[in-house]
Amino acid sequence: MTVHPLFGGEDGGWRVAPAGRAATLSAQIVAEVREALNERRLKPGDVIGSEKDIAKRLGVSRIVARDALRTLEALGVAEIKVGAGGGARVARGNPRLFADALSVQLDLAGATVQEIMDAQRAIETLAAELAAENATEADLARLRRVLEEGAEVIDDPDRYTRACERFHIAVAEASHNRVLVVQLMSLQHISHPRRNVRLTREVANRVLAAHRGLLAAIEDRDPSAARHLMDDHVKMIRARRVAERRDVRPQPKIVEG
Repeated sequence: MTVHPLFGGEDGGWRVAPAGRAATLSAQIVAEVREALNERRLKPGDVIGSEKDIAKRLGVSRIVARDALRTLEALGVAEIKVGAGGGARVARGNPRLFADALSVQLDLAGATVQEIMDAQRAIETLAAELAAENATEADLARLRRVLEEGAEVIDDPDRYTRACERFHIAVAEASHNRVLVVQLMSLQHISHPRRNVRLTREVANRVLAAHRGLLAAIEDRDPSAARHLMDDHVKMIRARRVAERRDVRPQPKIVEG
């Protein structure tokens, strides 16, 4: 197994500073790997090495090497194989892992529904515009299929909500911009209700009509119309989400004296 030169292969490598706490040395290794990825000195599949190899080559303890590898694995940067012939390699990339992590961080940071929906509006309007420019026949076929699947379950609020979520993701994927897709996935984790108990047939029909109009604009290769229709649609969704969140806000207790 040939270790990448960054970690002390045949062409030499780098060494972390000998002084400092273990956490500092570990963080230095993680930072170097991330910088190497950004600068394209590392690529998916490159061998980082085992805990023992890294400790020896970089002149650090195995505890430092182990901590660095665990951090890189948690960040989705490294894939670690145990056992004979094991070790760490640069991961192939998993956008869904990023989407999940981002949604958790936004929740922990206390992002409001207004902030989430404003960001979603920006992402989805651009995605619709790009979809009208870039959608393939396979993309259009998938959009039609997801749209009709939603129409078939329009009387089931939960299933219809999930179908609508899939339609929005399909539009983003038709844009062929993976950054937009991942961002939308992360925001949908927060903005889409798991149970849409307030969805009426009237609202569901309006949503279906909006989706049909979006699909028509994308099929017509009309980026301006697709962007405008998506903008109006997401503004409507934003208004509903804000109202729903306001309605479920806990009321202060009244203490009788």
